[in-house]
Amino acid sequence: MSDTTDDSRLRSLVSWLVLIALVTAVSLALGVLGLPSPLLFGGLVGGLAFALGSSRELDVPRWSFILGQAIIGVTVGASVDFDTLAQLGPDWPAVLLVSVLTLVLSVGAGQLLRLHRGVTTVTASFASVAGGASGMTALAHDLGADDRVVTVIQYLRVLVILLAMPAAVSFAFHAESGGAAATGASPTTWPSVIYAAAAVTLGLGLGRLLRLPSPAVLGALVAAILLSLLPVFGGIGVPTWIQDTGFVLIGVQVGLRFTAESLRAIGRMLPTAILVITIIIVGCAGLGLLLAAVTGVSEVDAYLATTPGGLYAVLATSTAIGGNVTFVTAVQLIRLLLVLLVAPFLARWLVRR
Repeated sequence: MSDTTDDSRLRSLVSWLVLIALVTAVSLALGVLGLPSPLLFGGLVGGLAFALGSSRELDVPRWSFILGQAIIGVTVGASVDFDTLAQLGPDWPAVLLVSVLTLVLSVGAGQLLRLHRGVTTVTASFASVAGGASGMTALAHDLGADDRVVTVIQYLRVLVILLAMPAAVSFAFHAESGGAAATGASPTTWPSVIYAAAAVTLGLGLGRLLRLPSPAVLGALVAAILLSLLPVFGGIGVPTWIQDTGFVLIGVQVGLRFTAESLRAIGRMLPTAILVITIIIVGCAGLGLLLAAVTGVSEVDAYLATTPGGLYAVLATSTAIGGNVTFVTAVQLIRLLLVLLVAPFLARWLVRR
C-alpha cells in the first residue's frame, strides 16, 4: 500500500514539474516576442498543452483560481481613474447599445447549434451568449439548459479569445506591453503589499456578501477602489510580482479545463461551435470599431472593451499595454451585468416559445 502511495506521489510531482516547465518555456517565448501579459498567456498555453498531452489530471485547488481572479480585480481597481470615468457620461448610450447588440448577436449566432439533434433553443442560447461564462454555466441547469454543452462551449469561446487576443493586440492594433507601471503596478514596498493583501481579503468577503457576479473579480475591484480613497494608500499600486502571480494562476487553470475528454464530449458539434464562436468574435470586433468611431477611444481599447469573454484576461491585457483600463472595465461590466440580469427572463421566454 505504501509503495502504491509513493508511486502516486512521484507521478504527481513529475506532472507538476512538466507543467511548470511548459508554462515557463511558453512565458519566456512570449516575453521575447513582446506580447502583452506573457505570464497569463504562457500559463494558458502551457496548461492547455499539458491537459491535451497528458492522460493524468492535476488536482489544482479551487482557491488558487479564486485568488488569481481577486488579484486581477485588485490590479484593475488600483488603475481606475475617476476623472476618466466621469468623462464617459455622453458615451453611455453608445455603450448600452453595443452591449445589447452583443447579446443579440451572440444568441442569434448560437441558434446554429440547433442543427445538432438534442440541442434546444435554451441550450443554444446559453452556450453562446457573450460574457459571464462562469455565471452562465452556473445558471444553465436551473434554467433548463444542458449544462454540459453550455460549459464546454462557453469555456471553448474563452479559450479561443485568450489565444487570439495577444496576436490581435500586438499585430492588428500594434499595441506593445510595458504600460503596467503606469496603470496600477508598484514597486514592492510594505504599504503596497499590505494594500494588495487587504484589498484581496476584503474583496473576497465583499463579493460574497453582495452576491456579485464574478464575486472574486468584482469584489476585489470594489475593495481596491475603496481602499485607494484612504490617505494611507493614496497613489499606491499592486507590486508587479503579485500581479504576475495572479496572471499565472488564472492562465494555468483555464488551460487545464480543456482535456481531450471534454472536447470529445461535444464531438460532432465542435465544428459548428467553432463557427459560432468565430461569428461572435468577429461581430464583436466590428461593434468595437463602431464604438471607437462614436466615442473617440482608441480602436484597441474599444476592441478589448467589446471582447466577448475572458474578463480577467481582457483587464490584464489592458493594464499591460497601458490602455484606458477605466473605459474597458466599464463597458465589460455593463455587458456582464446585462447578460446575468437578462438570462433568467430570456430562458423563460424561450421555454414558453
